[in-house]
Amino acid sequence: MTGKIVIATGNAGKINDFKAVFKGYEVVGIKTLIPDFEVDETADTFSGNAVLKSEAASQALGLPVISDDSGLSVDALDGAPGIYSARYAGEYATDAENNEKLLKEMAGEADRKAHFTCVIALSIPGEETRTYTGVLKGEILEEPHGTEGFGYDPLFLTDEGVHLGMINSEEKGEISHRSKALKQLMNDEEVFEKLTSY
Repeated sequence: MTGKIVIATGNAGKINDFKAVFKGYEVVGIKTLIPDFEVDETADTFSGNAVLKSEAASQALGLPVISDDSGLSVDALDGAPGIYSARYAGEYATDAENNEKLLKEMAGEADRKAHFTCVIALSIPGEETRTYTGVLKGEILEEPHGTEGFGYDPLFLTDEGVHLGMINSEEKGEISHRSKALKQLMNDEEVFEKLTSY
């Protein structure tokens, strides 16, 4: 498996984000190796859910595995949708349905500040799981802008004035909450070497 990085997600958008950061490595989604892999996200924090996924996948494969739990927190909604971001409009909600619900909840709201949080968990067999956190601050737009990205990207304007729905995965890989967390992992050189040479 040398040179491969296994990600405990079946989300194609997330996998593309990982590929944009891990250039030169083969990024493999867990469903490629275990098609029916599922973990109940029963924790009440991004960190807790990320750890549940990475540990379950690492144990099943006997390999180092990275997982990600991430979401959008909106100030005016007391931090919602938070850990429920992917299922804000229901258990099997689409991105469009989640975005539509968010816009309804934010209708007429003056305070549109929000932030994305990403927690990356890395589980290596026989070692304690490590976590890395990235945050991207911005605000919620009044209507979607662009068709790039996934999730709430079309509704998010960063504090630096970047529309996430209007940049490609390479550009997003430079600034996103996920890339910030992954770069922390990569800067943890001894650990990253273990991940990529197992």
